[in-house]
Amino acid sequence: MTQGAGQGPAMRTDTLRDFRVPVTEPAVYAVSTGLPGEAPVYGEYPAYYENGATPSVPPQPGYPPQAPAHLPAPQQPAAPQAPYPDTHLHVRPDVEPAHATTQGSDEEEPEGYTPTYRDLPVIGRGALGGPGDTVQVQYVPQDQAAGPGPLYVVGDVHGYLDELVTELQAQSLIDAERRWSAGNARLWFLGDFTDRGPDGIGVIDLVMRLSAEAAAAGGYCKALMGNHELLLIGAKRFGDTPVVSGAGTATFQAAWLLNGGQRTDMERLQDVHLQWMSRLDAAVLEEGHLLLHSDTTAYLDYGDSIEDVNDTIHELLNRGDADITWDLFRKFTKRFAFRDEGTGPAAVRELLDTYGGSRVVHGHSPIPHLLGEVGTEDGDESRGPEAVDGPHVYAEGLAIAMDGGVTMAGKLLVVQLPLSD
Repeated sequence: MTQGAGQGPAMRTDTLRDFRVPVTEPAVYAVSTGLPGEAPVYGEYPAYYENGATPSVPPQPGYPPQAPAHLPAPQQPAAPQAPYPDTHLHVRPDVEPAHATTQGSDEEEPEGYTPTYRDLPVIGRGALGGPGDTVQVQYVPQDQAAGPGPLYVVGDVHGYLDELVTELQAQSLIDAERRWSAGNARLWFLGDFTDRGPDGIGVIDLVMRLSAEAAAAGGYCKALMGNHELLLIGAKRFGDTPVVSGAGTATFQAAWLLNGGQRTDMERLQDVHLQWMSRLDAAVLEEGHLLLHSDTTAYLDYGDSIEDVNDTIHELLNRGDADITWDLFRKFTKRFAFRDEGTGPAAVRELLDTYGGSRVVHGHSPIPHLLGEVGTEDGDESRGPEAVDGPHVYAEGLAIAMDGGVTMAGKLLVVQLPLSD
């Protein structure tokens, strides 16, 4: 997708790599779920992919077999597994969710840890249909001497399009027709556009269109890759293909459903959405703010610079290997690395020392979870997620949490940086 199509001259900006799709993109391997009604899911979702383990699933059709050099030649696909346990995912909007209360950093997971345990349940609000629209924008020359515009960040959206529109309008970033109205402002989404909420594809369509409109106006609208982007990519490309983990097998399709996957999103998911998601960066440095999706130190596994991290993740994801994609997903589903008062600040400093910046800004872990305001046994609703009214600054002031818990009747956060705290 280009930066913008319109009447004026093309602008070459640093967002080109994010929104232009090369003609050499391999065809996406689509998988039909074939699951009528409520889909069966695993009772367990082992998440760890053992280092050095041999992937049991070869690259899917449409992707060149670019296996790592240290791995043996791909083997034939595994035979169909026996039927999974007769358990189903029941989603009811009138039932209060049961939230995880696991404490500690993301480096202290029990054996057999699965990323699906800590993710929040679905709270349904119906489904909104309709594919994305086609954008036509006109280039509006800006006064370059004025410098960059104000910087904004958006927390996890999770398919809540109406809430996103409301917050963007409240910040005067879009107008009543949902068009970019912020001139040369800069807007970053921290990932997790889909799942749990009713219109994840509508959210992606809006962000893609705003990207073109903002670029034409002299600003930009960009996005980071979250673990739910990896999950949706995996569910579409690999479906029920078994993936390797340290405690058994799992599938992207089942994990996606368990983590709030919406069938209406899958039905409307197109190649352009997959291509856009697969090119999102994982990290960026903006005016001393290290922007990430997940509150984890797993980024350090992929490079000693932001450029190396992004290039490595893009290369791994584009191999079209189910096990490699699962490994990316489970690493960026880890959370709470910065929450512990003793070890959290040191974890943040390790990231800042490596990649630069003075503060980490992240989504992923809802603020009510970071504060321990959900999952309590005393049933004290006065400390619920509705109390969230802004970002949470913690880890000795080094970390800013941006997931206000919109999936838990909390708040979808859109704020300007730097904070005035």
